[in-house]
Amino acid sequence: MPPSPSVPPDRSQSRAAASSRKQAALLGQLAEQVVAQWLTQQGMTILAQRWHCRWGELDVVALHPPTLANASSSLVFVEVKARSDRSWDQSGLLAVTPQKQIKLWRAASMFLAEHPDYADLPCRFDVALVQGQRLPQTQQADAAKGVDLIRLNQPVAIAPYRLILQHYLVAAFEPA
Repeated sequence: MPPSPSVPPDRSQSRAAASSRKQAALLGQLAEQVVAQWLTQQGMTILAQRWHCRWGELDVVALHPPTLANASSSLVFVEVKARSDRSWDQSGLLAVTPQKQIKLWRAASMFLAEHPDYADLPCRFDVALVQGQRLPQTQQADAAKGVDLIRLNQPVAIAPYRLILQHYLVAAFEPA
């Protein structure tokens, strides 16, 4: 019997790392979709998702309509942090470091430069923390149908994950 081909350990580790990165990217995309849907349910208009510039990415940019407290609309830049299980960084909150905040502020400035119609609006930076748990294969078919209503701290199943919008922090940090 011929010897079975073996994969060098470094190659299998790089495949596992690539798979892990793909899963993390998918979780992040799904979390951003959940947050965008929740913001829409709150009466906001989504202007951009995954907006890129040289300073980085703005996960969600939304227009908040006027309210009784604020007579004018405002622009909301939302940083979405998704974690697959109980993490050491308080569900992603600790990842919004002062350095990350500066990058977000710079990216927001670039967004406003490209969209001058919004440049005079008051702006704020919110943070959404989403927990995701991979569903067993047997539950993924039902989760593929999507969700109609998103509520804080209520799980929603979007294949292949069960997601919970755990916290939504309004004005989580001030612009630099």
